[in-house]
Amino acid sequence: MTSEAPPANSLGLFSAIAIVVSSMVGAGLYTTSGFALADLGNPTLVMLAWLVGGVVALCGATSYGVLAAHFQESGGEYLFLARGVHPALGVLAGLVSMIAGFTGAIAFAASALESLVRDLIPAGTGLPGGTFALLAVGLATVQHLFRVRLGASIQNGMVALNLLLLTLFVAVAASQFPGGWEGLNEGFAGKSASVDPAVFATSLMWISLSYCGFNAAIYCSGEFVERGRTVRRALLLGTALVTLFYIAVNAVFVYSVAMDKVAGQEQVATIVAGELAGRGFAWVMGLTICVSLYTSVSALIMTGPRIYAQMAADGVLPRMFAFQGTTPRFSILVQAAAAMLMIAITSLQDLLTYLSFTLSLSSAITVASLFWIERDEKLSWSQSIAAGFFVVATTGIALLSASRHPLESISGLATLFGGLVIYLLASRWKSN
Repeated sequence: MTSEAPPANSLGLFSAIAIVVSSMVGAGLYTTSGFALADLGNPTLVMLAWLVGGVVALCGATSYGVLAAHFQESGGEYLFLARGVHPALGVLAGLVSMIAGFTGAIAFAASALESLVRDLIPAGTGLPGGTFALLAVGLATVQHLFRVRLGASIQNGMVALNLLLLTLFVAVAASQFPGGWEGLNEGFAGKSASVDPAVFATSLMWISLSYCGFNAAIYCSGEFVERGRTVRRALLLGTALVTLFYIAVNAVFVYSVAMDKVAGQEQVATIVAGELAGRGFAWVMGLTICVSLYTSVSALIMTGPRIYAQMAADGVLPRMFAFQGTTPRFSILVQAAAAMLMIAITSLQDLLTYLSFTLSLSSAITVASLFWIERDEKLSWSQSIAAGFFVVATTGIALLSASRHPLESISGLATLFGGLVIYLLASRWKSN
């Protein structure tokens, strides 16, 4: 029997926080600082960029929390814009979520997992390319396909394991502080702090992508106990927790070893772990990254289809995309198939640039809608400042990405245009 409404009161605060944490902690945490260090030439500037990225994410979490309190159904940006501004804008945001926010993000995390597993397990190099990425997507699909509580419980356990392993990494590094931290003195001895603002903004653009996912709980709002309150708390607590881990872990990355050992390196996490405690500890860090990347794939497989189910309930998508029992099974299968296709036809670099532009623009539009939705019920001064800062920062990141990578940004704009086309077609179909 098909149900168009998600099961209410099936998930609690811990599950909501776990969705946020697992959606945020992914490949960006373990790779970005090496490239940022090469560009900025100063560990302290890298840490400043991570701190600014955290402030932007917390402002976004605050703003999305206000929207989640106002609209307490599942559906995320699609729901907020369709209900609060105009259905066409909602469909546009829904398509961005489908292609960039979830399909592209799943493909990126799964492809990064593939690359890491092949480094950790040399025997796996004989398997066809994409084997491990496709396996991760397939496992996550089975995990969430039939029972929402079962899938969430597995997700919660893996998130707890991930945070435990990250805590172990920081603790081992802290045991050698300060005498064993080779790069500590370079924090103030590298390039001048008056580095080119454009270079700093570029590093911030990549770091901001690592904070994407701070809003993940909004996609399952209708399934939480005390819907709006739970989502609001989960966004703030989850984002604050991840920001603290990001600051601690990246401080180890950029300060604990000499800068020339990690600057420009993709596998900065395993390099630093090996320098701190040998090859065995580097393997443990590799395992930690694998867990992080799988939980990212799992969270995205879980949350993305909730958007399609809400769009089906509104008549924008066919009825088959709605909930079947406690999960939107057909939507989950379509999501998995789309991610597998994207894994086969795209590269990590293309995905990274496309995601950075498209998601920044979509998030900025969504938070800007607060000023329209709340025009009759004014925001507090702190909420207004948070929303305004987030819109300005994310729009700036999107424009910077467009200027440096025009082709990928054109693909992002094409995604937005495709949303309008789908809305027009759906409107004509409904009227007929």
